[in-house]
Formats: sequence, C-alpha cells, structure tokens
Amino acid sequence: MRPEASVILLTTLIGAGQGLFLAIFTAHGLALFDLVAAADSLAFDVAGSAIALALTGAGLLASFFHLGRPERAWRAIAQWRTSWLSREVIVLPAFMFAVFVYALVHFAGVRPVLARLPGGGAIDLATLAGLAATLLAFALFVCTGMIYACLPFLREWHSPLTPLNFLLLGCASGFTLAAAFSAAAAPGLTRLFTGYALAFTLLGLAGRGAALVRNRRLKPKSTLQTAIGVKHPRIVQKSMGFQSGSFNTREFFHGRAPGTLRWVKWTFLAAAFAVPAALQALALVLADPAGPLLAAAFAIQFAGLAAERWFFFAEANHPQNLYYQAVA
Repeated sequence: MRPEASVILLTTLIGAGQGLFLAIFTAHGLALFDLVAAADSLAFDVAGSAIALALTGAGLLASFFHLGRPERAWRAIAQWRTSWLSREVIVLPAFMFAVFVYALVHFAGVRPVLARLPGGGAIDLATLAGLAATLLAFALFVCTGMIYACLPFLREWHSPLTPLNFLLLGCASGFTLAAAFSAAAAPGLTRLFTGYALAFTLLGLAGRGAALVRNRRLKPKSTLQTAIGVKHPRIVQKSMGFQSGSFNTREFFHGRAPGTLRWVKWTFLAAAFAVPAALQALALVLADPAGPLLAAAFAIQFAGLAAERWFFFAEANHPQNLYYQAVA
C-alpha cells in the first residue's frame, strides 16, 4: 500500500497523546493508594493533559488532509455499526473531551469527594473523568488497529498483532514523553515513567518483531495465473494496461524498490526501539539531570515510529499488485 503522510501523522500523534494521558492517570491512580507522591495539579496534570490534547488534536487535523471532501467528514460516523473507522471517528473526540474535563477539573479545583478507598484515597470528579478517558484511550487503540486488522485480503495486517502493536507503540512513545515532561514538572515521577517507558519499548520491540517474522513467512494465496485466469506456467507482463497512471497504480503500491524497505526496516528498529531503550536505561542509571536524555529518547523514538508506520503501510501487499506488477 502507499503510505500517506497524513495517516502516518494521525496514528503516531494520537498514539503518543493516548500514551501520555495513560501515564498521567497511572500516576494519579498510584497516588490514590499512596504508592507515589501526588504531583502538582497545575504543573503536571493540567499541563500534561494539555500536551496530550495538542498531540491528539494535531493528529485529528492531519487526518483531514487525507480526505477527498473534508466538508463531508461528519458522514464518517454513519457506519458505526459495522465500520471500525466510524468507531474511531466517534471515540477520538470522546477521548479528547474526557481529557479536557480531567484537565478542567484539576485547573478549576472543583473536586468533590465521591467516595473513599479503604486506605483513605479520595475518588473525586477528576478520578472519574480520568477513568473514562483511560477506557476511551484503550478503545481508541483497538479501533485504530482494527481498521487495518479487519482486512483479510491484506494479510500483513490481518492479525491480532496489529492492534496490539498500536497499543504498545503508543504507550512506548507516550510514557517516554511523560518521563521527559516529568523531569521538569514532577521530578519525583521521572524514574517511574522511565521504567514504564523502557518496559513498553521492549514489549513494542517484541510485538513488532513478531509481526515482522510472521509477515516474512506469509506465502501468497494468489499467483499471476489466478489473477488473470490463465494457467500457463510462465507469464510475463509487458504492459500495465493503461496509457498513463490510474487510481490502481497510484494508491495500492508505494513505488519504492525492495532495498528501500529493507533500509527503512532497520532504521525504525534502531530509532524506535534500540536507541530509545539505551537512553532510557542510561537515564535510570544516572542521577539527575535525566531530562535531556529522555527528551532525546522521545524525539528519536517518535521519528523511528513515523518510519515504522511508513513501513507498516508499505509492507502490506495488495492482491491487485499481482496484475499491475509491471508498475509495482
């Protein structure tokens, strides 16, 4: 498939935003049980939620550049019963609204206690808003991943590993960003987030590596013979069947040589996983300041995840490319 810059930005930006908010609410939940010290609401919860909203909002904006008729974008929700894309279009703004409410409650200080845990932790309005946003974040990961995993004819995507990797990679980038952000806003949480970020980075490497191994072992179900209904053992395409390009030749193939895919694959494995993991581990070992290391880890990892998402689309081999192989 042809990678679209708008979709690459959409999926990587909202993934980082979701992961960042999950990190913020993880600290909130741990503080309820007195496992960590509560962070300053304005410096951490409000500012962190604002960054998460900015990332998801930027991803949502990028998605409009992929639409042929942006003014009709609202119609995308019409098929919510059967379409994972429609469900994503519904869940994404719902997630953003829940994050906004979470930040607003912290900012306004309107936090009436609704219940208390046995250990004394107070469940307030912010906790409920954060819990709702957390559930919506997981739902959004599922919706985004299933847009691709539900397509049986694109066998590289048609696997439970696809939504799992969207979740793991989003959490890896989000928790890495949370670690870098907390170095300035809540230093007491930096090591916690760095440990989570390292764990998610390694889990993401395992999940993405498993997908690469699986896809490498896939054997085509169709051949040139079955594509055109001719049983001759040797078929060579001489023409693409068009005097010029068409939708088929533009939209279903990336137009790059196999060597480019190999180069991109090793690049994203290093930038999205190996280098950030090394920097995260170094930040855990070293004393303060770890902020610059973690900021560098996030920047490199985000660039690597953009390359990973490009490879994700380019790796998917549409069956129609059998017929248009002279162009592909």
